[in-house]
Amino acid sequence: MTQRTGRCLCGAISYTLKSEPVMMAVCHCTHCRRQSGGVFSANIMVAEAEYVQSGETKVYQDKGDSGQAVWRHFCGDCGSPILSKVGAMPGMVIVKAGTLDDWSGLAPTVEVYTDHAATWVTPVEHARRFAQGAI
Repeated sequence: MTQRTGRCLCGAISYTLKSEPVMMAVCHCTHCRRQSGGVFSANIMVAEAEYVQSGETKVYQDKGDSGQAVWRHFCGDCGSPILSKVGAMPGMVIVKAGTLDDWSGLAPTVEVYTDHAATWVTPVEHARRFAQGAI
């Protein structure tokens, strides 16, 4: 697959990834859990130049463990989280995998903040696990 597409729940925000993601990661950190409304967040990383969006997101500025800003983009109509831009990772975007139209061929290769994981969540098979952020 050379391109992937995705959208928010209401369809006001849509996007195209012009290339395959660099990686897929599961994050168990408190902030990702709160933003996703779940016990973890599944994320794909792609070069910002490979991400094309239609529609305007609202942005909440957060702070990561690095002390640098994390800009969390979401749909202002339905509230779906779309992506994050991280000050510590310039030139990359972290897209919320749950917004993808098709997950074919994707699987997490990394789990981060596993020290925050719910005790009943089973580790992702074949994924490297890190107690803190290590991406």
